[in-house]
Amino acid sequence: MKFAKLALLATAMSATPIAVNAQDVGSVVMGNDDAPIGTVTSNEGGVVTVDTGQHAAPLPANLLAEREGTWTVNATKAQINGMMDAQVAAATQARDAALIEGAAVVSADGMPVGTVYTVDTADTVIVQNDAGIVTLTRESFAVSPEGALMALYSAEQLSANTVAVPDGAEILTPAQAAAKEAGTASE
Repeated sequence: MKFAKLALLATAMSATPIAVNAQDVGSVVMGNDDAPIGTVTSNEGGVVTVDTGQHAAPLPANLLAEREGTWTVNATKAQINGMMDAQVAAATQARDAALIEGAAVVSADGMPVGTVYTVDTADTVIVQNDAGIVTLTRESFAVSPEGALMALYSAEQLSANTVAVPDGAEILTPAQAAAKEAGTASE
């Protein structure tokens, strides 16, 4: 009789879906100080992304726990934002160190797309390749996991926005052209 009850219980449990990662989109995640950290915006591949209002913080799903019907993490909103600030600062520093004239550039899909021709003080970047140039902003770049300077666009997107440069034409960013014009006007 006990065996039959256990078998029935096991069958019922296997038929009942158990939410291993029940951090549904829209759920509020609370910190260890009982204050809200943010709202879940996605839950994919074991990573729960929480919008803190300042960052989209990727948190490993196994670090979240359900306590009294609420999802919690053993950190405060300030700690999560502080960690994200540090990661953003490190990524920005790595990008800025790599974003120099002559640096090879790969696309977001890993294809070589040219070299940095120039970077101006207004953070405009010109990438040059055999087909011409493409103008981007500093924020359009990152350092890839492999350590390469990477434009945050596919090779196809960059190719579609590449402009041919006539032989002998001077290549300048708008800020460089304005500075040159101002220098010429004052002479």
